[in-house]
Amino acid sequence: MPATASVAFSEKRPAITLDSPLEAVLGSRSAVSFKKAFGMLTVGDLLAHYPRRYASRGELTAITDVPIDENVTIVAEVLDVRERPMRARKGSLLEVRITDGRSGGIMTLTFFNQAWRAKDLRPGVRGIFAGKVGAYRGALQLAHPDYELFEDNGETGDQDARKWALTPIAIYPATSTLASWQIGKAVALALAALAELPEGLPDPVPQSVRTKRKLLGWLDALTKIHQPETDGDWQKAQDTLRFHEAFVLQVALLDQRAKSQMRDSTPRPPKTGGYLDRLDASLPFTLTPDQVTVGTEIATDIARSAPMNRLVQGEVGSGKTLVALRAMLQVADSGGQAVLLAPTEVLASQHLRSITKALGPDLAATLMPTLITGQLPVAAKRQALLRTVSGQSRIIIGTHALLSANVEFFDLGLVVVDEQHRFGVEQRQSLRLKGNNITPHVLVLTATPIPRTVAMTVFGDLDISTIVGLPEGRAGITSHAVALAAHPAWLSRVWERVGEEVALGRQVFVVCPAIDSAGVPEDDAEALLDDAKMVASVESITVLLREHPVLGSKRIEALHGRMSSEDKESVMQAFAAGTVDIVVATTVIEVGVDVPNASTMVVMDADRFGVSQLHQLRGRVGRGSVPGLALFVTYAEEDTLARERVEAVAATTDGFELARIDLELRHEGDVLGVSQSGARSSLRLLRAARDGDLIADARELAAEVLTDDPQLTTHSALAEALHRRLSEAERDFLDKN
Repeated sequence: MPATASVAFSEKRPAITLDSPLEAVLGSRSAVSFKKAFGMLTVGDLLAHYPRRYASRGELTAITDVPIDENVTIVAEVLDVRERPMRARKGSLLEVRITDGRSGGIMTLTFFNQAWRAKDLRPGVRGIFAGKVGAYRGALQLAHPDYELFEDNGETGDQDARKWALTPIAIYPATSTLASWQIGKAVALALAALAELPEGLPDPVPQSVRTKRKLLGWLDALTKIHQPETDGDWQKAQDTLRFHEAFVLQVALLDQRAKSQMRDSTPRPPKTGGYLDRLDASLPFTLTPDQVTVGTEIATDIARSAPMNRLVQGEVGSGKTLVALRAMLQVADSGGQAVLLAPTEVLASQHLRSITKALGPDLAATLMPTLITGQLPVAAKRQALLRTVSGQSRIIIGTHALLSANVEFFDLGLVVVDEQHRFGVEQRQSLRLKGNNITPHVLVLTATPIPRTVAMTVFGDLDISTIVGLPEGRAGITSHAVALAAHPAWLSRVWERVGEEVALGRQVFVVCPAIDSAGVPEDDAEALLDDAKMVASVESITVLLREHPVLGSKRIEALHGRMSSEDKESVMQAFAAGTVDIVVATTVIEVGVDVPNASTMVVMDADRFGVSQLHQLRGRVGRGSVPGLALFVTYAEEDTLARERVEAVAATTDGFELARIDLELRHEGDVLGVSQSGARSSLRLLRAARDGDLIADARELAAEVLTDDPQLTTHSALAEALHRRLSEAERDFLDKN
């Protein structure tokens, strides 16, 4: 159906809205295709699938720039067409050469037994062509591509022809099953249906805000971003929809924050001479000024009847866990329980050991720190659950297993979420619901420093505290990028360096991106490192090191997620005790593992890790008086994004600078849902790295709206928009609280 078509509603057919299922507009068959390709369920999902770029009939794509082995959508002109019989089998092959009008800018389209296409694909015809780019005998080609030809502009005047040639064409993120123009036609149907709404599309952004910021109406913006007549149309639409995202997001975060403050929590003031005072008196060191400041902020929050919602960000090794432990003891002083949620079993076990050690035998026996993970033996889990529900254990540490329905608490007063980037809002809320009708305080920890704009965008419902200074006595870390593409011999020096550290009585982590390597025999592990395309694995590198002439005599163990809890715990206990020299591991040791004698971190295929991950991994060494050394081994070529990422981490240990770089590379994550991965960001146009001023402006206006109308009784469209963007679990949580 053309973009100008309208949808007539019968009396029996309900009006189409953004919440209508896609099948109401596209039909069930097409709706299934969009669900499979993009996970779309509603009309709103479809219209939020914005074009990734715009082309025009008058501007052809540079064919020489298209990447091989990737799906592309290009605008080109048919140069010539020829049909010839196939040699190896019956039938004919239709070859259509298309051009970008430049010298050498030619690609071949090939169709098997489809000679009829020559009637459409005539020389001089222009259109959009989509498919996976291949190479045949040195020439670029698309085999059986999808295409849509531009309609002939006819005998119109020069002015109309120019307008026709320059009208922007939306190019959408597409798949092998849904081409860009198919998405565009579906969008046209949805827009036509919305245009039939008797009262128009209700706009979540109040008219006063739209007027003040000179914004388009919502339906107007959606129409112009999908069906622009000029470049100015889609640019203005993007500005409007970017502000729209920022405004609705900030209202949602501020609304969550306000609702949280309205809930009841048990005040838990500090107790003189209690568990916290006993811990402080036993510490063999002085707290850093930042630890004192942040600890005071937390203590003040916990003493109030409104539940705390605080994020503590701090560099790797800055002492966040101790700050959290002090908060746990303040809660325990009031008779309450504290739970610490960790992302991995290795980290949860590490926390149990370090907390038990910090408490000392007397406090540990009284507070009974308890571990709950998915792989605990049945008898041990039963005992842990009993200690938890009876209140015998005041400190509970665990993984996602804590979220299961069979974990119940006696008096849950504090939830500590370690490494927030591994969790989302839903996990936080699942634990809060275990508070027996009293909302527990929440403390979120992250070793990934957060730029101000991300803090406003992702954690706008939390108060934020920062620990910058590191404890005294840390020797620091030296980092190097080991570029094997240019210097393959440097790998030998890496292993020599590892041997030198072990000879000094120190210990080493070697981290790999994979557990095993399919197709590489274990007895030929060295072949891994001869091929830059092969991924280093724990199994193969362990074999390689055990066969190394110097390192082979050392105590080497593997550690990865497929091992049982007992085996993982055994390896880490031995490493912590100094009876293992080298641990070859996956990122199960990324956070929280504390072995002061570990001096060196070798990260194989470092370009396969993110900036934040590399910074976290590096933080496992240099935690004591022993100087730290981080070697980031990479085959990435110079001047590539992958190489740039590795060299950026090697160049600085400033977590805030790396957070800025990471933000530019990863985006912001799913800011109101479970996902923390930028690839699935719920933000479509808004970017915290770029739109800081816009976000701050939107937050100020959102605060004004909520101050004047906290329940949004006069802003029904805004209230509906907030509900629409929440997940089912989040809606359930907000409904119950």
